[in-house]
Amino acid sequence: MKIVKGFSKAKSLLSRETPTLAYPVSPRLKQSLKRLFATEDPQQAVRQIIDEVRQGGDKALLDLTQRIDGLKLSSLEVDKKEIAAARREVDKELLEAIKLAAKRIEAFHTAQKENVCRELVGEEWGQLVRPLAKVGVYVPGGTASYPSTVLMTAIPAKVAGVKEIVMVTPPKSDGRIPPATLAAAEVAGVDRIFGIGGAQAIAALAYGTESVPRVDKICGPGNIFVVLAKKLVYGAVAIDGLQGPSEVVIIADGSADPQYCAADLLAQAEHDPLASAILVTTSARLAAEVNNKVERQLAELPRKSIAAEALNNGMIAIVKSLEEAFDLANLYAPEHLLLMMKDAHSYINKVANAGCVIAGQSATVVLGDYVAGPSHVLPTGGTARFSSPLNIMDFVKFVNVIKADDAILKRVGGAASIIARAEGLDAHARAIEIRLKRRKG
Repeated sequence: MKIVKGFSKAKSLLSRETPTLAYPVSPRLKQSLKRLFATEDPQQAVRQIIDEVRQGGDKALLDLTQRIDGLKLSSLEVDKKEIAAARREVDKELLEAIKLAAKRIEAFHTAQKENVCRELVGEEWGQLVRPLAKVGVYVPGGTASYPSTVLMTAIPAKVAGVKEIVMVTPPKSDGRIPPATLAAAEVAGVDRIFGIGGAQAIAALAYGTESVPRVDKICGPGNIFVVLAKKLVYGAVAIDGLQGPSEVVIIADGSADPQYCAADLLAQAEHDPLASAILVTTSARLAAEVNNKVERQLAELPRKSIAAEALNNGMIAIVKSLEEAFDLANLYAPEHLLLMMKDAHSYINKVANAGCVIAGQSATVVLGDYVAGPSHVLPTGGTARFSSPLNIMDFVKFVNVIKADDAILKRVGGAASIIARAEGLDAHARAIEIRLKRRKG
């Protein structure tokens, strides 16, 4: 990894000036897009996919899955028998781990619901809290399985009271969805599962097809095509955010364990060649040791080619103080911020921008990925400056209530009439004045 010395140099490298979705497109991907959609622009290709699904429904989903993924599906929805069979296929130890994670995720979001989702009742006004009726969750798949993402998206929705949870996930090359993913869906309380992925799955959730129901909101991470599709369908449907490649910033002082630091950098780097792994430290000695440990640990990883490519975009920055380190972290607004210094918990209040803060010498981002409790669906690309992790608030809406009797009308109606006439809206003013006159009469 490259080592950068000094706050100013690190600041210039960590300032995000490119759009969140300005990811590089490889020559291989451009070739594939040209062959499939007669364009090298991913966004244009996604527009075509969305249009095909809107016009062609289920047939378009089947055709696109065969064209893009080479899979000829006989059906889109996974039936209950296959889900039940999948649970029996899953290793008992893995199933117990999934259940433990589910309990912890449910406990966190239940506590959050009790804290923030209270209805407001007043004499003149109030606010109702209502769950969304139908939510779609996207779970990445294809070459891998992500039962953790099933839990992290579906359980908060369930706790919020969402009536129907629809899951979409791309099947593997044999046309099947991994048993662990299906088992997690059953544990999480998912209502319907469809074996489709990519931009076509997002389009189906946004607009509906003969089989796939239209939902109110789409949540969950995915590749660049999923992110672009979510961006393009926003407005027809709500979305949770535009989650891109995984990120970690580690702030460490000289007391941090270099082995731990290296392991967490690599844990994010193995996600994706575009992942971001950054260490900011006050110790030149630690910087050198971590760099050495990264090289050693990298050589042992099955996904070392992916991690190595990601590390080319990563860095280790050496700064004078922890104050400078937090300034850099808040500037970058990372998905994950790992604090590895003495009395790490005492520094949490210095964090302004991050998707998730993980604090302590024994802490690791991986706990948050699987079992800590808060959802691992987090803002990336610097969007932690203004957006939040997936949470209970993504699955509820607020309805304002206004109460009016004669006393209230007398007290505030005149002001409403005056403002309405100032805006040139006479009918608005008269709607108030008629009531005031009738009350006097």
